[in-house]
Amino acid sequence: MSKLPRPDYPRPQFQRNEWINLNGIWQFEFDDHDVGIKEEWFHGKDFSRGIRVPFAYQSQLSGIGEVEFHDIVWYKRTFHIPSQMNDQLIFLHFGAVDYRAWVWINGQQVCFHEGGHVPFHAEITPFLREGENEVVVRAEDPSDALDQPRGKQYWKEESESIFYTRTTGIWQTVWLEAVSPTHLERVWMTPDIDRDEIVIEYQVRNPLPDDQLEIAITFDGNPVATELIQLHHQRSQRAIRLNDFHVHHEGRIWSPEHPHLYDVTFTLRRNGVNLDQVKSYFGMRKISIEQGRICLNNRPYYMKLVLDQGYFPDGLLTPPSDEAIRRDVQLTKEMGFNGVRKHQKVEDPRYLYWADRLGLLVWGEMANSYTYSTDGVRRMTQEWQQAVERDYNHPSVVVWVPINESWGVPHLLTDSQQQAHLRAMVHLTKSLDATRLVVSNDGWEHADSDLLTVHDYHPYKHVLKERYAAYNHLTSSLPAQRPLYIPGHTYQGEPIMVTEFGGIAYKKSDWEGWGYSGATDDQDFAERYEAVVSALLESPLVQGFCYTQLTDVEQEINGLLTYDRQPKINLDVIRKINVGKAWDHEKIEADVGVR
Repeated sequence: MSKLPRPDYPRPQFQRNEWINLNGIWQFEFDDHDVGIKEEWFHGKDFSRGIRVPFAYQSQLSGIGEVEFHDIVWYKRTFHIPSQMNDQLIFLHFGAVDYRAWVWINGQQVCFHEGGHVPFHAEITPFLREGENEVVVRAEDPSDALDQPRGKQYWKEESESIFYTRTTGIWQTVWLEAVSPTHLERVWMTPDIDRDEIVIEYQVRNPLPDDQLEIAITFDGNPVATELIQLHHQRSQRAIRLNDFHVHHEGRIWSPEHPHLYDVTFTLRRNGVNLDQVKSYFGMRKISIEQGRICLNNRPYYMKLVLDQGYFPDGLLTPPSDEAIRRDVQLTKEMGFNGVRKHQKVEDPRYLYWADRLGLLVWGEMANSYTYSTDGVRRMTQEWQQAVERDYNHPSVVVWVPINESWGVPHLLTDSQQQAHLRAMVHLTKSLDATRLVVSNDGWEHADSDLLTVHDYHPYKHVLKERYAAYNHLTSSLPAQRPLYIPGHTYQGEPIMVTEFGGIAYKKSDWEGWGYSGATDDQDFAERYEAVVSALLESPLVQGFCYTQLTDVEQEINGLLTYDRQPKINLDVIRKINVGKAWDHEKIEADVGVR
């Protein structure tokens, strides 16, 4: 298995030794009248409040916990550069800032970024001084901009329906990194299990003709392959044969059942001296459709997913700890699911790391806007490209979902411009990543889509069994009263999955809320769950499902777990239902509080 990075490392697939975590208490200020720029708050001003980064001010873990609108916020803190980082380039990294960010170092602006769910960075070396340095961040998050990619963040102050508390400003880790002027900027790792190869594309900043890149691959600590490349170009690629792979194919391939990972170390050298070293990992995994069947590693594979919105009671979109992330993955697997659909959230890379390491399929989904505009198209396409590029190397990610339930494109049936945008998002995604499946519009109104995905919250087994007995039954029943395809597109034999269903409300905590149907006690909940799951497992048409949902979230109580991650019933009962086995009606009560 791959070696565990430092537990707080924010970019676990591209790890260097020289870095500083800037999370913690920062100075903080609301700027409701937008006077900060005019009054030069980025230059010597002290702010009146404190906030715990990386938690948004709306969260309890930030130390503020206010939900009122404050569309402009400011942050400030000081830092020192250790002596061992001298004579290197210093980069300032932000995991995510929602939605726009301006950054100053010692009163000088170093970058601007738009897009609330993806990382950005700036080289700050020229702006640093000896001793104490100061970083100031201005974040702007318009509360009522419905054409802004926002996911489930509500445009009203109080949560309701399917929408939740907003996240404004910094919500993922802030950190400094020291690198040589010549360094590795990016790698793209593409596994090819049919050729026993890993194809590695690399990008190097400021290489000289005699510089070399060494790629050393190991498995369980044992050397597998080493390539020494003379750098003639800033960007190139190399296909590396894994000489152990064909001999031990089953013991090397990545899957949820056997999440085998290779370690890889990239070392840049000049005249025998190391300039840069990056540690990473990859998994040998293939997702494809063969003769109308979803296949993982060339074999038919039934996806059993759970909808996971990635919200936490005290942190909102930001998990309270790395252990909390790992626990979510472990609980998901304990219930017999082999994957998650990360819903309306570009998830933290630490989650993807644990999905890679512990073995869990992930559907990566964009946080959508809610209305359409040409400026919204620009925002969406720009941010989605960054999200796909960020997560390209994670073996757990097998499906991309750029749009969900026609969000941001509400008039697909009649508006040719919105139809063009839907098609464009599919082909843009495929132009960036030819190795994964792409769902055009999860739930209904599909265009060019690798899968036909359906959202169907009907609670009764006999109805679901009839509906998913044959394709003509599905089209005539019209779940959610939405057509499955937009004009000009028809079913072409794509694998069918039900990617939202269930949503059974069951109150097992102090949280009040709603669901799509309701259970009265443990027995009723288990029987209702078994009814909807078994209907899909018994269908000759359906090749996978995604149950709504993993946890309760704010006013929704339709999770398998409470909002604070306590099981509502015995997890073994859920697991047995998911795998189609009989379950013990006498052992249904959850063993709460032991995890």
